[in-house]
Amino acid sequence: MRMTNRRFGRTELTPELQDSLRRAVRLEWITVGYLVVAVCLIALVMGSSQAMKAAWIEDMLAFVPPIAFLVAVAVVNKPPSRRRPYGNHRAIGVGHLVAGVALLVMGSYLVLDSALGLIQGEHPPIGTFHVFGQTVWQGWFMIALMLLLVPVPVVLGRLKMKVANELHDKVLYADADMLKADWRTSVGTAVGVAGVGLGLWWFDAAAAIFIGLSIVKDGFRNVSTAITDLADSRARTIDGKDPHPLLEKVEKQARSLDWVEHAGVRMRDEGHVFHTELFVVPAGGAAQTPERLRNLAEGVIELDWKLEDVVVALVDELPAEVHGGEQHDKQSEGGRQGR
Repeated sequence: MRMTNRRFGRTELTPELQDSLRRAVRLEWITVGYLVVAVCLIALVMGSSQAMKAAWIEDMLAFVPPIAFLVAVAVVNKPPSRRRPYGNHRAIGVGHLVAGVALLVMGSYLVLDSALGLIQGEHPPIGTFHVFGQTVWQGWFMIALMLLLVPVPVVLGRLKMKVANELHDKVLYADADMLKADWRTSVGTAVGVAGVGLGLWWFDAAAAIFIGLSIVKDGFRNVSTAITDLADSRARTIDGKDPHPLLEKVEKQARSLDWVEHAGVRMRDEGHVFHTELFVVPAGGAAQTPERLRNLAEGVIELDWKLEDVVVALVDELPAEVHGGEQHDKQSEGGRQGR
């Protein structure tokens, strides 16, 4: 029985991937709920602290990736059409770019605003609360809250990281990566507030700058990766560091056939799936039949669920831009070479 209740466009997911997708959606809704609580609690105690303000803004920005993921998954589920023949997988890349730009802009604002306060020598006033008839320094509440907020994002980030790899979802991966590092924001904020309590007024602004730089770093990395994918760069691993292993795997599959002399692949990341063009140089005297091409395409599709969209083309010589394996690596760097 074919299960069609969970899919990416026309790409039907295996039962295991369906579970992963449901888990990802559930984790994102849990994240949204956690952020609502965190943002409200920080707003209650942040006062005039620059570090607390930075932590609050970071948590507000943290809504963007989960919302972008939830919207993108809904859009991706729409099947291809004449207007959108490649489907709607690019929604993942668009969501990734939106999240990255939001982080980059607000992180830059935080750094500049906090640096200006530091240069002008602004002393952040941290007031007091009256609790059960006792006057308590507000900074204690700030420090306690930020330390209490350390474990949850770290746990959520680790859980999301595994699912992001399974689904090859870069929005989810970026969200998980930021959450895993979120403990630094909480600890840095607590240190900044504690510094003010010790009379080191500049600790607060310094902590805010530290948080802002962390946000800028996340934003720049995500914008760079999203633009690279949207510009049809060669398919890479989910962290964007290396060429995707499926490049070599597809070429190896093609070269294993006795009628194929050389094979090279041009593969781009559409979001969850890869659009794959396989260029094949047939061996001399080998019969070139539609059935052989169809069998080759079907064999490639069976290698991995992400290889749904595969085109096989017969050529006399591999194009210079394809990933042609070890024998043709230099083509990708310096153009076509003679055979």
